[in-house]
Amino acid sequence: MKRNLLKIIDKMNETPLVFDGAMGTVIYERGVFINACYDELNLTNPNLIKSIHQEYVDAGCDVILTNTFGANKFKLEKYGLGNKTFEINYEGAKIALETAGENIYVLGCVGPCIQKGASITVENADKLKENYEIQIKALKDGGVDGIIFETFHNFEELEIAVKIAKTQDLPVIVSLACKKEKETLNGLDIKEAIKRLDNNKNIDAVGMNCIIGPHAMLSLVEDVVNLTSKPFIVEPNAGHPQNVDGRMIYMSTPEYFATYSQNFIRLGVRGVGGCCGTTPKHISEMAKTVKALTGVKKHIKIEKIESLEKINIKVTPKEEKSNFAKKLFSGEKVTTIEITPPRSVELAPLLNKVKECKTAGFDAINIPDGPRASSRISSLVTAIMIEKEICMETILHYCCRDRNLIGMQSDILGGFAAGLKNYLIVTGDPPKLGDYPNATAVFDIDAVGLTKMVHNLNNGYDIAGNIINPPTSVLIGVGANPCAVDIDKEINHFYNKYEAGAEYVITQPVFDADALLSFMEKADNKGINLPVVAGVWPLVSLKNALFLKNEVPGVYVPDSIIERMEKAKTKEDGLEIGVEIACEIKEKISGFVSGYQISAPFGKTDIAIKVIA
Repeated sequence: MKRNLLKIIDKMNETPLVFDGAMGTVIYERGVFINACYDELNLTNPNLIKSIHQEYVDAGCDVILTNTFGANKFKLEKYGLGNKTFEINYEGAKIALETAGENIYVLGCVGPCIQKGASITVENADKLKENYEIQIKALKDGGVDGIIFETFHNFEELEIAVKIAKTQDLPVIVSLACKKEKETLNGLDIKEAIKRLDNNKNIDAVGMNCIIGPHAMLSLVEDVVNLTSKPFIVEPNAGHPQNVDGRMIYMSTPEYFATYSQNFIRLGVRGVGGCCGTTPKHISEMAKTVKALTGVKKHIKIEKIESLEKINIKVTPKEEKSNFAKKLFSGEKVTTIEITPPRSVELAPLLNKVKECKTAGFDAINIPDGPRASSRISSLVTAIMIEKEICMETILHYCCRDRNLIGMQSDILGGFAAGLKNYLIVTGDPPKLGDYPNATAVFDIDAVGLTKMVHNLNNGYDIAGNIINPPTSVLIGVGANPCAVDIDKEINHFYNKYEAGAEYVITQPVFDADALLSFMEKADNKGINLPVVAGVWPLVSLKNALFLKNEVPGVYVPDSIIERMEKAKTKEDGLEIGVEIACEIKEKISGFVSGYQISAPFGKTDIAIKVIA
């Protein structure tokens, strides 16, 4: 069988991969008792193992692991199978390879030999070396694309194993088992453990698996993912098992499990899969979620084009593009309000709110484009109706999720022809976040690519290089998250938007003024010189604050804010404290930003008006 796969480490550096889920869990579900040797099934029931591999492949994973986690001499000898170590590992690799075909990676799965708390002696060190030489040679002969050492806890044993694996010229991935207390099973602080793995030249990728569920694992990943330059792998359990009528059941649903996978990817994780308790259903939901994320898709490349004088195209200066632009670049503070389009065809209530906002002195109305992957009346139509009926400028949020490249260009041209001059270009939330999780996400390009496309239209060229004369004169806004976990990655992404042609930026809601100021300083040091319109969200209740903190990607709500909201005794108290916090943040950042985007929580524009009053 011909397999011309890119080396798995290079592939992970290129795009995140979906790993498979538990093998032992599914074997048990198929009726094999736990007192059996699951690794021996490679010899005695290969069709069962192959069928499980096939279910994971059908679920959409990119990587499957061999059924050899416990196939070492130490464990096999308990079943009288020590002399079959090579054969069991070899057949495990062959079964997986037959199932994987040409496009799925196969990793030889190797578990620890010694028990938790046991130490390496002169006697068992030699036996460990002998075992790993046999295991890894068998897996390589069977055709694996690399070795993954899973659930390890003893670093002496680990160093023996990875050194032997490297002699076989195979990519080496090491995944540690960690407790929710943020330490390995042997009590080593997880940060120190990851640093040790990062410094080991025999290891190509690192990660964590088993013991804890996705929620606890997310907290660990936030602490350590930036401590290594190597690709990071995460394979949590399906939550904590609970005793149901004497049977230990993992309660995390596939949907719940998949939700966390996108958070792992956003943190920079390059491989996500499942450990104990996960099944092909978990991986299926995970694969759909991960592969809908823009960071996983390969985008169409858009080249930035500057207008050529000989074509006689008149390019509009940015400060002349709209009334909003004129005020923004004059140094005056701008104020905008975000109003979400309704879920019905009735626009009259929204238009009445816009009239109130115009009277209150807002400069423009922000119109989100299907926030959290929701389906509402067209944001483009809403913006056109506002400008036509109320004579107030809008800032149309425009995302890459729902339309292909041709449709996006048509919308930009059509929107501009209809009078829409201010845009906020965003990549968009994946469908998995919304009410239509099985909808297809397009993501031909991301916000950087779309910024280049609009820049080109402003300079007289469409995506095919055809001349557009007269050109558009769209004011190009982009988003930024000053509280991103990986702030350096966010700054680099922001810089790419700036280089692509962005002319101003609107941030995610800011609940930590110091974080915004630090972000702006880093952006300035990077050479990014754009007016910053800060997002301000007046909280209305503790529940509202917790929802934003836990459920809305890219929004960071400090514990200090939660504690203040907890003091509210009534609904009115909650609203008063929320507005008070928003005003404090607004005042603290006033001397550093060019304006504010005030959110109207739950469509309550009167709350936003209180903040700017």
